[in-house]
Amino acid sequence: MNEVLLDLSQKCRTWLETYPGPAGRQKIAAHLEELLINQDAVNNLVPLTAGERDLLYQDPDLGFCILAHNYPGPKTAPPHDHGPSWAIYAQVRGETEMREYDLVQQATADTPGKVSVNKTYQMRPGDAYVYDEGVLHAPTRTEPTSLLRIEGTDMTQVKRMKYEQI
Repeated sequence: MNEVLLDLSQKCRTWLETYPGPAGRQKIAAHLEELLINQDAVNNLVPLTAGERDLLYQDPDLGFCILAHNYPGPKTAPPHDHGPSWAIYAQVRGETEMREYDLVQQATADTPGKVSVNKTYQMRPGDAYVYDEGVLHAPTRTEPTSLLRIEGTDMTQVKRMKYEQI
């Protein structure tokens, strides 16, 4: 683990323990906005050789994960939340158009939920956004992009509901 990642993981752990809930996440997002101004830190955390989902660190006690994401071309995700967890997206390179949604109809195990757009914005290098539990959102990337993401738990182990935009 490089020094930049070690320092980030320790700060995340401290803030999440000291300020549980949204307050700690906001402290992490503010730190990421400052950290990502430093090009050396960017290159250490999200090298251009990273894949679309590289797990950099998972905290053994709190369970949060720090991930690097590089997308070589266009990529769009459907509306989603992070189930019982939260996520922080920090734009490293390129731009992401992010949409946030209002829930119109709850999803079930058999039927996708229905959502409508309530906000659209551009994420640019250095921007960091917190998506608390239940916040529905969807990123669109039209060019190569990179981001750093921190999840409250390993989302590959979480079953999530599906949603459709109306």
